[in-house]
Amino acid sequence: MAKILVVDDDLDILELLKYNLPKSGYDVSCAENGEKAIEVARKFKPDLILLDVMMPEKDGVEVCDILRDDPMFNDTFIVFLTARNEDYTQIACYESGADDYIVKPIRPRVLLSRISGVLNRKSNSDHLVSIKDLTIDKEQFKALSKS
Repeated sequence: MAKILVVDDDLDILELLKYNLPKSGYDVSCAENGEKAIEVARKFKPDLILLDVMMPEKDGVEVCDILRDDPMFNDTFIVFLTARNEDYTQIACYESGADDYIVKPIRPRVLLSRISGVLNRKSNSDHLVSIKDLTIDKEQFKALSKS
């Protein structure tokens, strides 16, 4: 069972996802701000984090930067789920280490499909190891830089 951490300061979004994700077989934990997200992530050790951009205490980009600097989260997918749709926001999220970027509003079934697609990458990429801007392909004995 995949573990998903949902981080959003909108309590309606948290409730909607706490209802829908377990029905699809996911173990779910929630946090309502950036500081709490980091704390919960370290204890819960999620496979995927759904992360809002605009939150109190630490915004989503800051949280993503912090988690990506922690080797514990090398294999954790981070997907931004946010109302922000500007190019510069999306670029900042991807540069901080996002695996996907989803703009609200989104229908629950579409979101579940996107989550499933991201989580399926893990089974297809077990031979890949990523550290910051470096990806190592253990099967092909190659190292690739994102820069």
